[in-house]
Amino acid sequence: MHSACQLEQLIKSNMRNVIFILSLALVLHLQAQPLVLSQRAQATVVDELLEDRLKNLLPGLMRREGFDMWVVISREYNEDPVIRTLLPATWFAARRTTMLLVFDKGSAQPMEYLAVARYDVGKVFKRAWDPEAQPDQWAQLGKLISERNPKKIGINKAPGYGHADGLTSNDYDRLMEVLPKKLQSSLVSAEKLAVSWLEARTEKEMVIYPQICRVAHEIIAEGFSDKVIQPGVTTTDDVVWWYRERIRELKLDTWFQPSVSIQREEEEAIFSKRAQPLVIMPGDLLHVDFGITYLRLNTDTQQHAYVLKPDEKSVPQFLKDAFAKGNRLQDILTGNYKEGKTGNQILQESRQQALQEGLRPSIYTHPIGFHGHAAGTTVGMWDMQGGVPYTGDYPLHSGTAYSIELNVTVAVTEWKKDIKIQLEEDGYFDKTGFRYIDGRQVEIIPIPRPSTINR
Repeated sequence: MHSACQLEQLIKSNMRNVIFILSLALVLHLQAQPLVLSQRAQATVVDELLEDRLKNLLPGLMRREGFDMWVVISREYNEDPVIRTLLPATWFAARRTTMLLVFDKGSAQPMEYLAVARYDVGKVFKRAWDPEAQPDQWAQLGKLISERNPKKIGINKAPGYGHADGLTSNDYDRLMEVLPKKLQSSLVSAEKLAVSWLEARTEKEMVIYPQICRVAHEIIAEGFSDKVIQPGVTTTDDVVWWYRERIRELKLDTWFQPSVSIQREEEEAIFSKRAQPLVIMPGDLLHVDFGITYLRLNTDTQQHAYVLKPDEKSVPQFLKDAFAKGNRLQDILTGNYKEGKTGNQILQESRQQALQEGLRPSIYTHPIGFHGHAAGTTVGMWDMQGGVPYTGDYPLHSGTAYSIELNVTVAVTEWKKDIKIQLEEDGYFDKTGFRYIDGRQVEIIPIPRPSTINR
């Protein structure tokens, strides 16, 4: 078995081989969990994934959507959401005004990737501007476009998706000023192209994504344990901030503040008046909403744990039965994932089936990937169970990832009240169907674990 130091040196000597890096990651994963690559190794993986996406994914998407040119313009501190996914790992934002141009010269020729910048932007976008010869960056952009005379130019203006609406009004006006009139009518919204680019997951990304989701699952499990929670002392906020600190310790990022909540055997009128944050007690049903960002991909997970009472050796059966209904709602929803269906169709069919089975469902599933709430097919929102305008009408495409987010309300006679089983797990849809990227929770996590209970 290699030492962690030896593996790090091997990574440095094989900087272009993503699969090699991932295999080393698996070895390290067996040594210490969870594994997070060094910053340098992460940058290598990010750049390899980006190069693969640009050369092997983007050409097909542009041809599918009918674009022979895509222009992405962004200014520092006012970044287009798309441009962040096109920049190399060592670029954290646009620099001054960053202009990227992708041109399809025809199916028999390689795509052209140009940066109207003083230097190359990563390995793929090549410098196409010499300020000494042409001081006006905008004029150079207009010249490059005119020389190529594209039929359909995509720009990031979009009515429905904020992810694809990153071109500012000022930059649009400047672009129009430098284009000849014959090309101005060729400018059209690249919304579908941008959404396709953001939502599509590549084979290489899907080699990596399970480990990212596994890291998130392991952090959740560690937080929902007696290593972190002392009943009668620890509060929900204590656990929330433990999660934040743990994320930072592992050199990861989060895209939202985690939350931890409690349901317990107590009348709501009494429970709702308790001082916040709540102290966690035996008999509490805990819920966490948690996500990390790693290698530019995001997770979004909701799970449940139960704090055992002194006389309990396992989670009560009535809570297990309630949890099974949450799993059943997941199965109904993912069973309706079919390519070409819209999010609203999937929502309607899933709700109808769940209601027929006697469930009380609420479905609010969203894409996952470069963003936590990502671009793609929206399947309900918590306050739009009848359908979601625009994004809910977007069709489901193969090779896309989703956070299966939902809840089911269950009457618990033992507590004389309704409870909600709130679940969220990340999954992937392709030609073979739907699968969870790193499995899903099928049992409530007991605190403490059975192995630590005196029998």
